[in-house]
Amino acid sequence: MKLMFVYWAMEDQGSGLVIQGYTEAARTLGHEVSVYGRWIPGKANPVIPLNYSVEIDSADAVVFIFEWTTQLKPGDHLDLARIVSKVPRNRRVILDGDGNYNNVIAVANDYNHTDAAASQRWTDACDSISDKICQPTLHPIRPNVIPFLFYAYNPSWERSLDFGHREFDMIYVGHSKFRWRPMTQVLKGIDPVRQQLGRIGLVGYGWDYPPHWANSMQLEQAYFVDARTLRKLRVEALSPVRFEYVIDWMSKARFNPVLLRPLFGKLRLVTPRLFETVAANTIPLFVLDALHVSEIYGEEALDLVLSEDNPQEKIMDIVQNPKRYSDVVEGIRKHLTEKHSHVARLRRLIEIIES
Repeated sequence: MKLMFVYWAMEDQGSGLVIQGYTEAARTLGHEVSVYGRWIPGKANPVIPLNYSVEIDSADAVVFIFEWTTQLKPGDHLDLARIVSKVPRNRRVILDGDGNYNNVIAVANDYNHTDAAASQRWTDACDSISDKICQPTLHPIRPNVIPFLFYAYNPSWERSLDFGHREFDMIYVGHSKFRWRPMTQVLKGIDPVRQQLGRIGLVGYGWDYPPHWANSMQLEQAYFVDARTLRKLRVEALSPVRFEYVIDWMSKARFNPVLLRPLFGKLRLVTPRLFETVAANTIPLFVLDALHVSEIYGEEALDLVLSEDNPQEKIMDIVQNPKRYSDVVEGIRKHLTEKHSHVARLRRLIEIIES
């Protein structure tokens, strides 16, 4: 089967690594994955190395990956009308990655839409394209939504666990958008033991100041951080990194928090980072609901959940005794390889397409 993904690709955020994983899995299973668009060095998508094609006539199915927008990327010759005229409706699937195919939901200053009109526009856009609307959660709210986790784990990403010298004690790779609240849970644990820890880095947009698009998109508050707290705790705000280097950057630290913005936590969504972190040469520290952790990672992963009571104890134990957690991480890796690999996801995606 030839699958074509329609996606607004970015080099330092989003699902580039995930799509690469699907491309590899497709080859393994005798299928093919491409991304609709052109890659002309120096002109179009010169720094996002995905398998681009505009040969829509040869596609057996199309998967629209809608995360922050339902629009198609300008300049890539993406042509919605051309796609839907060539591929039958029942061979089109939408992945609603951010849970926007819902009514307005607000959780702890996080939200999916600013008002009902915005929610309706998103819904109408999805409904106009396909009847197969998927969300990366096992617990969708709307009855017509198909639970499909989409984001996956790739054993080829794995770095060997090595507990020698590290440049950082903690790194978080991800943007600050709606993530200050869960990050404060981590900082609460760091505060009492800060003098015993080395460097702490936050890699991504918004940890020092809002990104340039925040104002035009009215997202200044979404990227809120308390700069005073970060200065007090000597937390370094570092520039975003390209998606190919995410796991290597995670591997620079003894531990990496795994967290979700409040809305995603409520919807029990999964994101690329929930799987990528486990593959890095680091200890994942889950700042997630325990039920969500056990559902995705298995029961043994509960040993790496950051508790609200005395969080500093777990942080110091990980930093001082990382080998104690190596078996836990290896067990999680094995579980994800068996249950949440790109190969398993691709098989399920094909079932959805053919249903």
